[in-house]
Amino acid sequence: MKILAWNYSYLEEIVSLWNRELGSDFPMKKTLFKQNSFQDQNVCPDASLIALDNGNVIGFIVAKIWQEKLPVQMSETTGWIQVLLVDQSYRNKGIGTKLLSQAETVLFNRGVKQILLGRDPWHYFPGVPINDERTKHWFAARGYESYGTEHDLLQTYTRKNAITKPDLPEVEFSILDIEEKEDFLMFLNRCFPGRWEYEAMKYFELGGTGREFIVMKKYGQIIGFCRINDPQSPIIAQNVYWAPLFEASLGGVGPLGVDAAERGHGYGLTVVEAGIAELRKRGIQNIVIDWTGLVDFYKKLGFDVWKSYESFKKSIEEQVVKHEEESSRIPAK
Repeated sequence: MKILAWNYSYLEEIVSLWNRELGSDFPMKKTLFKQNSFQDQNVCPDASLIALDNGNVIGFIVAKIWQEKLPVQMSETTGWIQVLLVDQSYRNKGIGTKLLSQAETVLFNRGVKQILLGRDPWHYFPGVPINDERTKHWFAARGYESYGTEHDLLQTYTRKNAITKPDLPEVEFSILDIEEKEDFLMFLNRCFPGRWEYEAMKYFELGGTGREFIVMKKYGQIIGFCRINDPQSPIIAQNVYWAPLFEASLGGVGPLGVDAAERGHGYGLTVVEAGIAELRKRGIQNIVIDWTGLVDFYKKLGFDVWKSYESFKKSIEEQVVKHEEESSRIPAK
């Protein structure tokens, strides 16, 4: 077996391995893997590795740290394991352990204090798929701690959940005009600095024109937003990753947010309704909301849990303390 540094020339083989192992639930397209695991500037090439046997890809790991020079609030001491996968016929031979150990060493040497499974910029998952007990136990045995549950939700159009664009006297809803780009980014910087701001900046950088954002305005000022995605969107967004599972086109809703000063009026629900109504106009029957814990909130609009994930993290400080405690229990000779 050989372990190589991350290399784009193995894209097709890596995607083929993914689909053999995970494709029934999470079908991967080469364009998506290229976008999220090669083009993302936060991929750590020294910590992302490929395992080969007789020249064939039998496993890989993708690790990330924040590396972009953008004025957004992203942690520089957090590392991410985007994905770790080993061919079933090669498991229980220490390959996954070796890949993870090498990746962790690089991340910790780069100043990382905490590693999350998934949840990375351009992520695939917000954790480990909840029914994958073997993987959860495997990571737990290597020092990763479970700390919560997240869900992907699905709504399929029926007459019972037909939703139309809200009509409120004090606010208006519209598709973001490209001329409003700077106002919108300023709104995000003020109200939702960090990941959502970052994702919007990358959206415009990659050719977005505004059609993926519904904005809510009061007296001409943006007070809320809802992102929507469909097959014509300029990037493959997280809530439409698994579109191949559907015969008809898949749409996505989220993230969304309302200015803290304007909350308590039900605007959060109505801006989602505005997003759904626009997707319905575009002929979208199935809509996914990804990575949320607000199940009851979205049930009001006909969404149900589709996929669930268990979140895991590993803290370098916790590992050091644990090691020191174990060492202190060793009797002196």
